[in-house]
Amino acid sequence: MGGRQATGERDTLTERRGASLVVPVLAVILLASIFVALTIGAYPVTLDGALSALARLWAGEAAQSAEERVLLNIRGPRVLAGVIVGAALAGAGAVYQGLFRNPLVSPDILGVSAGAGFGAVVGIFLSLPLAAIQGLAFVGGLATVTIVYAVASAVRGRDPTLVLVLGGVVVGALAGAGISLLKILADPYDQLPAITFWLLGSLASTRGGEIASALPIVLVGLAPLILLRWRINVLSLGDEEAKSLGVEAGRVRNVVIAAATLITASVVAISGVIGWVGLVVPHIARMMVGPNFERLLPASMLMGAAYLVLVDTLARSIARIEVPIGILTAVVGAPFFLWLLWRGRHGWS
Repeated sequence: MGGRQATGERDTLTERRGASLVVPVLAVILLASIFVALTIGAYPVTLDGALSALARLWAGEAAQSAEERVLLNIRGPRVLAGVIVGAALAGAGAVYQGLFRNPLVSPDILGVSAGAGFGAVVGIFLSLPLAAIQGLAFVGGLATVTIVYAVASAVRGRDPTLVLVLGGVVVGALAGAGISLLKILADPYDQLPAITFWLLGSLASTRGGEIASALPIVLVGLAPLILLRWRINVLSLGDEEAKSLGVEAGRVRNVVIAAATLITASVVAISGVIGWVGLVVPHIARMMVGPNFERLLPASMLMGAAYLVLVDTLARSIARIEVPIGILTAVVGAPFFLWLLWRGRHGWS
């Protein structure tokens, strides 16, 4: 009996050590993905050219050669946007899946993506500049979740988590109906293609200014997730268990959802609606490092960043015209979603 217990303890210790190595390995994979993305494209760039451009950027010098201008002005900001957007969506997905205790939950469960999409479509329909379109997308995402919370607060005597999910479905459906109406009314030669391309997600138009505006918001939203990481672990056990451990589930849940929503809305505003990243990546990360949010959050963010950088590289190099990222992420995400449905909740805790 003692031998079996010792063997079990050794197996558990080995699993923990293996999980602790996942984050450094994912960091190395992310760096490799960034260098691959910087060198692949319509204008080929050598590894030496990429390193030279990065050295000039670090030194604050202006680009000189065409290779360096491509990297610093076009490809570099796009790769950086892929890192930020992928990390944010995957991190928010890990938060939502833990809070709702469901592996089939993604960041748009409360209608964030639908609201941001509706705001952006309104901006495109009104022929507003890009900055205004992104601003409306950000406001639309936050407004949608605010409405969902107002609905949930008005409904008493029900499971608060269930009410939030159902409210998100309803409000998201209304935002989707508004998007469909504006697509019908839009100019089919100018506005409609722009609306369709934005809704499918793309990093093609991302520049340094958009990144500079989104990054501080992402960091602000990320701070409470890091500070409350152990409380998020407790919330994943359920409200009754959290209360017995001295955690006020309602207040902590509101703060965490608000932070995850802020992160999601800020990146959707600059990238468009990119689905499946927040669903697939956190689940894979959970299978690799376990449910401990202290390891799950960095693993999900690193994996999401590397994944989106590689997918964006494929999107701009697979054909003569750029393929929207949302199409490629759906090609990967849809089969994985079906596998999750078949597998059910077995092994997910």
